[in-house]
Amino acid sequence: MDERTRSYLEGRFRDHYRRHPPGLPPGAVDREWGFIPWTEGPGTTMVRHRSLVELGNVGEFLARRHPRHVYFSAGRYDDPGVGQMGRKGWRGSDLVFDLDADHLPGVDADDRYGEMLAACKEALLRLLDLLERDFGVSDLTVVFSGGRGYHVHVRDDDVHELDREGRREVVDYVRGRAEFETLLARETVAGVGRETPAAKRSLRTDGGWSRRVHERLRAAVEDLRERDAESAKRRLRERDGVGEKKADQIYRAATERYEEVRAGNVDLAPGFLEFARAVTEETFTAESAPIDEPVTTDLRRLIRLPGSLHGGSGLAVRRIPRADLAAFDPLVDAVPETFTDAEVEIEVTETPAVAPGTAGEVRLDGSSFTIDEGRQYVPEYVGVFLACRGRAEIVAQG
Repeated sequence: MDERTRSYLEGRFRDHYRRHPPGLPPGAVDREWGFIPWTEGPGTTMVRHRSLVELGNVGEFLARRHPRHVYFSAGRYDDPGVGQMGRKGWRGSDLVFDLDADHLPGVDADDRYGEMLAACKEALLRLLDLLERDFGVSDLTVVFSGGRGYHVHVRDDDVHELDREGRREVVDYVRGRAEFETLLARETVAGVGRETPAAKRSLRTDGGWSRRVHERLRAAVEDLRERDAESAKRRLRERDGVGEKKADQIYRAATERYEEVRAGNVDLAPGFLEFARAVTEETFTAESAPIDEPVTTDLRRLIRLPGSLHGGSGLAVRRIPRADLAAFDPLVDAVPETFTDAEVEIEVTETPAVAPGTAGEVRLDGSSFTIDEGRQYVPEYVGVFLACRGRAEIVAQG
C-alpha cells in the first residue's frame, strides 16, 4: 500500500467515525482496549493495555486516531490499563466464539468471497443452535467480523468465571468431539434364554449430542420404513461396510422393532449398532461448528469492536440482532454508508480472479463489478475494499 492510499484510507476512516461512532460493550470501563494504527509496510503493530479512562470518549478517540483495527477484551479487570496481565486483576471473561471462513472444512482459499461468507453463515447457524438448544444460552451477541466470518459473545452469568479447562470442554462439545459409546446409557436386562444378564445400550433422548444422534437415527429409520424392502436394502448397501447381512439386520430392526428405536435402543442387532455408530459420525459432521479453539479458551482475548471498521476490507464490524440474522447479507448490510456517495479512481494491482491478468469480479452492495488490471473508476466502497485488501491503490476521488 503506497503512502497516498494509506493517507486516503486514514482520512475516510476518520470521516466515518465522526458520523458513526460505535457503541460500547457491557462493562466497557472494566475491559482492556487495543488498536492497530495505519503503518508503512506489511507488518502491524498492536497497541494494547489501554483503559477506557485513557481513551476517553471512544467515538472521539477513533475520529482523532482513526486506527486500522479496534479491539476490546473479552475479560473484565480491576485495572485493565496495567501493562502486565498478571497485575490486571481478572474478574471474569465473556465466552467468545470465532468462525473464520478460511478455516472451514471444504472451503478453499480461492473460493469467491461471497461463497466463503455463505458457508461461514451456515456454520454460524449450527453454532447458535448448539448454544441455544443444548446450553440454554440466552444472553448472546452475534457480530459480523468485517472480514471472513462471525463472532458470538456469550454473557450469561454462569460463563464469566469459566477457566481455560472449562472453556476447552465447551469447545470440544461444540466441535463434536465425543465417542459414540459415551452417548449411550446402559441398562442391565435379563434376556430370554440367557443364563447371565446382558447390557442394553440406548441413546438418551432428553438432550445433548445423544438426542441429536437419536433424531437423525429416527429420521433415517423412517426413511427406510417408507420404502419397500428391496429399495430400503439397496439404499443401505450404498453405505460403506454394509453388505447384504447388515442391510437385512438394519431393515428388520427398522420395521419390526420400530418402537424400540423410538425409545433410543440401539442394541437390536450387530448391524444396527454399526448403523447407529455411522449415523453418530454423520451427526457430528453435519451439526458441529468448526470454531477457532484458541479464541474461546483464551481468557485474555481481544476481539473486534462492533461498529468499528475492518482495516482489511473497509467493511463494518456489524452487530446483528438475532431476529435479523436469516436475512443478513454481509456484502450488503456491512457496506458503510460513508463510502456509498462517491466514486474513486483506482489502480488495480491484483484482480480478484484466480488467474493473473484476467478480469475479476467484486460483488458488493447488491451490485457486481468487473475489475481489470490498470486504472478505472469504481464506487468508493469498492475502491476502499480493494485497497484495504491490497489489490488496488487509490489514485483520486471522483
